Amino acid sequence: MNTKLPPLNGNGHHKPAFPIPISEMRERYLNLYTGAVNDVLRFRYNLQTTSLPAHFAPLREHMKLAGVAFTVKGAPDITTDGEMEMRAGMLEALHENSVVVWDCTGDTVTSQWGEVMTMAAANAGCRGAVVNGIRDTHSILEQGFPVFYQYKSNTGMLGRFRMYYYQKPILMGAVVVQPGDWIFGDIDGVIAIPQDIAYDVLLAAEEVVHKESDIKDMVSSGLKPTEVVAKGGYF
Repeated sequence: MNTKLPPLNGNGHHKPAFPIPISEMRERYLNLYTGAVNDVLRFRYNLQTTSLPAHFAPLREHMKLAGVAFTVKGAPDITTDGEMEMRAGMLEALHENSVVVWDCTGDTVTSQWGEVMTMAAANAGCRGAVVNGIRDTHSILEQGFPVFYQYKSNTGMLGRFRMYYYQKPILMGAVVVQPGDWIFGDIDGVIAIPQDIAYDVLLAAEEVVHKESDIKDMVSSGLKPTEVVAKGGYF
């Protein structure tokens, strides 16, 4: 994965440099699917470790997320001094078109995300969250906020889990996620794309989707699989 952080902007955020507006990047990624992006990363860039742990699933099957990684690190911890201030600072640092990604150090007990966090994140223009535990599920759904999670828990994190820092590299399974990397998720999981190739990966994945449309037409027409392969198709 990318080992060089993008430059800081005037607000102290890591600012990725893409040749098109991030809003356009989002819309175009949301028209793709993660399988096509994964194939591009593996076969064109030889990046074999880009998928976040398979336990992360969308709160609803139709939910997709795409945007710039805003990273958070925390762990099970019973101390509470400064925790609310850290949490408030993180929420104020969220930026337009970000996706907040939590490294929860394997926590399986507490909910790190709920109704009010969702409200604050949405107000900041954040486009989704990847986090271990959630609660206030109905309220999250009412807000239409895309969340990829591992479990639900009514146990809040104060006094059981605490945030240590944000906007530094984090480890999600075997994947290092840098602030500014591109995050894309759908029903088949979440992928982190190094920010310096995120636009090129977008173009290549769009080509894959276009080619697969032609392949599906060949299959629908009744061609045998060997004939499809002979014509440059694949399965």
